[in-house]
Amino acid sequence: MALAKEDLKAAYPLPVYNYRVEIGSEAVAFSEVSGLSISVETTTYKESPTSSGVPGPRLMVMPGQLAQPTISLKKGLVPAISIPILYGWINSIQLNQVEKKDIKISLCNEAGDPVVTWIAINAFPTKLDAPSFDANSNDAAIESMDLICDRVTMSAS
Repeated sequence: MALAKEDLKAAYPLPVYNYRVEIGSEAVAFSEVSGLSISVETTTYKESPTSSGVPGPRLMVMPGQLAQPTISLKKGLVPAISIPILYGWINSIQLNQVEKKDIKISLCNEAGDPVVTWIAINAFPTKLDAPSFDANSNDAAIESMDLICDRVTMSAS
């Protein structure tokens, strides 16, 4: 039985190649985004058994605080974008002073409309890697930036 176009849109996963990244209010093209995760640290609590009759301590694993995600962004080095936006941002960090920005990553449909959006809240750069250099290669120069943020939220658009 053939599925209708709307059924296909609802039943099949979106491809990962059509996405948009916004740093603050500025859209920047990246070739790869990774590390968008929502995870919870755990705390193990041990207590002595009371009435169960089972020897040894009773273990309880409880949810703790949200873990701070590290997000990695990779892009081709374009001096007009890389130097003022990425290098300028990490270079502005001083002792205990940094401009934190929300990073919005939207997975888009074939029309370019956001379908699912992740927002990294209060992100700031912790690392900016220069491209690897190789005289025997004609690959594009790819730089990468690592960010840490308070948390990641996810919503359907």
